[in-house]
Amino acid sequence: MNEHDRPAHPAGPPLIAVEGTYREMGAELGRRTGDLVERSIQTYLRRFRDGAGLSDADVLRWGATYLGVAREYDTRIAEMLEGLAEGAGQPIEHVTALNARTEMLYGTGYRDEGCTSVAVLPKYTRDGHTLLAQNWDWHPEQGPVTFLLATRDTEGFSVLTLAEAGMLAKSGLNSAGLGVCANLLVSDRDTGGVGVPYHYLLRGVLQSRTMSEAHRKVLDVRRISSGNLLIADAGGEAIDLEVAPEVFGHLLPEDGLITHSNHFASPLPLVDRKAATSALTLLRPSRARHLLEDAAAARTLTLADIVGALRDHYSFPDGICRHLDPGIPAEQAVTSVYSVVMDLGTRDLYIAAEPPCTRPYARWNLDDVFADSSSPDVHFPPGSDVAPGPEPVPLEAVDA
Repeated sequence: MNEHDRPAHPAGPPLIAVEGTYREMGAELGRRTGDLVERSIQTYLRRFRDGAGLSDADVLRWGATYLGVAREYDTRIAEMLEGLAEGAGQPIEHVTALNARTEMLYGTGYRDEGCTSVAVLPKYTRDGHTLLAQNWDWHPEQGPVTFLLATRDTEGFSVLTLAEAGMLAKSGLNSAGLGVCANLLVSDRDTGGVGVPYHYLLRGVLQSRTMSEAHRKVLDVRRISSGNLLIADAGGEAIDLEVAPEVFGHLLPEDGLITHSNHFASPLPLVDRKAATSALTLLRPSRARHLLEDAAAARTLTLADIVGALRDHYSFPDGICRHLDPGIPAEQAVTSVYSVVMDLGTRDLYIAAEPPCTRPYARWNLDDVFADSSSPDVHFPPGSDVAPGPEPVPLEAVDA
């Protein structure tokens, strides 16, 4: 990164804002994050090799394939990736393989963890705004190479999203008031191969100006892996799309809420490969709903209520607020790397670093992030305006 980037705040990651054509934005992003891109690529090259048995030649071959897919799926995404590779001084095949890391890893049998997501319809909230949130559970080594990416194209369309270095999207929102959260799903249909990678789908949603366009970017394409996309908009609607190769399902809000984790909840002709192994996935959506349903029923639900749910420690260390388990090898360690809460009405994104139960949230507004002087303000200090949930039981006590 360079002196123009807004540095990491104690509550969250740094912000990198770029403007211009999609190739120009990608190139500027690559120049400003070249060191982080190198670290991220080396991390995933190791995981491709050790976790999925992919050789360097395999990675280059599949990276070339996914570059072609990007050009067919959305030229804006392809141009950003090509510019990013050029700016970072990396082979384009490594960058596109990085953006297809879900398919490169899980399509070959690799297994790991996921996240917990929440959407709330506006008539159930105190302020009348659509709210969207999630804890991103992943390897802690990726925390230092993850940042908030803000892009504004030549037409003024803007996106603010969490992104791992070398990648273009994760949970985020756009200037049309549309937002998305991501949850890992794995099924027996996942084989890798030629098709649209999951992280392309996430960026495709964030490039969409309407909910219907977002649906087409996810559903009317050839998919090669499973995944969950919780999509909501400032217009007051939300939908959860569970996708897999050749099939998809959907969930609509119940009593104003959608909650989701890492297993399929809609009836689909597939075998769920995560439900039995992903930590507490079968209970995390119900737990989040139980924590939020009273406020939703009273139509007074606030961002603070959602933050409180995301800090919940039920079944520590594997609850909604995920903590490192000292009994797990470092290479397999998973934690709530970042916690993200979005107000789609105001285009505000709040974010807290690991662990969110002990950190305040930094607030960034999409309309302000492109000003050189912009900086986040701090909300939801733990132990004050929200309750982070019950104190976790020490693991030593559990072992005893």
